[in-house]
Amino acid sequence: MGFNCGIVGLPNVGKSTLFNALTQTAQAEAANFPFCTIEPNTGRVSVPDSRLDVIAAITKPERVVPTSLEFVDIAGLVRGASKGEGLGNQFLANIREVDAICHVLRCFEDENITHVEGKIDPIADAETVETELMLADMESLEKREIPLQKRIRGGDKEAVRELKLCERALELLKNGQPARTLEVAEDDKKTFKMLQLLTGKPVLYICNVEEESAGEGNSQSARVFEKAVNEGAEAVVISAKIEEEIAQLGSDEEKSEFLETLGLEETGLSRVIQAGYKLLGLITFFTQGPKEVRAWTVREGGKAPEAAGAIHTDFQRGFIRAETIAYEDFTSLGGEAACKDAGKVRQEGKEYVTKDGDLMLFKFNI
Repeated sequence: MGFNCGIVGLPNVGKSTLFNALTQTAQAEAANFPFCTIEPNTGRVSVPDSRLDVIAAITKPERVVPTSLEFVDIAGLVRGASKGEGLGNQFLANIREVDAICHVLRCFEDENITHVEGKIDPIADAETVETELMLADMESLEKREIPLQKRIRGGDKEAVRELKLCERALELLKNGQPARTLEVAEDDKKTFKMLQLLTGKPVLYICNVEEESAGEGNSQSARVFEKAVNEGAEAVVISAKIEEEIAQLGSDEEKSEFLETLGLEETGLSRVIQAGYKLLGLITFFTQGPKEVRAWTVREGGKAPEAAGAIHTDFQRGFIRAETIAYEDFTSLGGEAACKDAGKVRQEGKEYVTKDGDLMLFKFNI
């Protein structure tokens, strides 16, 4: 099961620099001109989780494998993208394919780096991108109305529900509100997702600040955080320049020393990855044994068979039960054997909802 975040924003805000640092590659060419990124670059990054090291210290496996997220570096957008300006059509098509949007906003001054709008205003930049996405969504919904009306005349009851959802979303968009702010009933969530609305995707605002503001942000990033709170979105502060320098260091020790000299406790990239994980509504469960301790990703609220399917589809198809230990029990008691002796190993069936931090062993039969 793959989960990915699309990195978007206006040209020259630091998208490709951020992507390079995230993936520690030179895969995305960073340059001081619009549309440097044309084809989207993709890269998988490990999700930081200190619990994995704690479990490994107890189990002492041959290898430790973290879970991961995929990030996609998408071409910079300009005003008029919804009508095909710049690389508009390609940009919009690429966004439809991702699960969440990481919106990079320039919150720093630098006369050597051009800005397509000629001024530094992250709120205006965010609104430019969102306006183009809303216009594209409105056009998409309007195109759906006639085919849905035909289906309704033919007695299709599902089309009635879909049309009502489209009309509600369209009204919201016309009032300048993104589709993600629409209240959707549980029964309609699958239909809403199938609409593939660009503004229906969860958003993480990434405030790219100057090096001196990497810890606490600045006045521009504060404005973005306020916007995120009002929208129910997420926001983090990073300095893409610092992250680029950290990515070039060889060892974890060197990186820690460099962070310490800057007065930082963790990299901005760790905050981005963790926020992206939270944004997608994901949790982590673990498997452990002498050969491997591994972290796995599943959607919050997912049941035990779904967690089994994250490892292999056969595990989900032939699921019988899951031997489950809570992370707190495993670490406080000192391992699987002690948990068994203390009666802390539970046998969970198909309806069990996986909890963040669960250690699981699946029994299956195909």
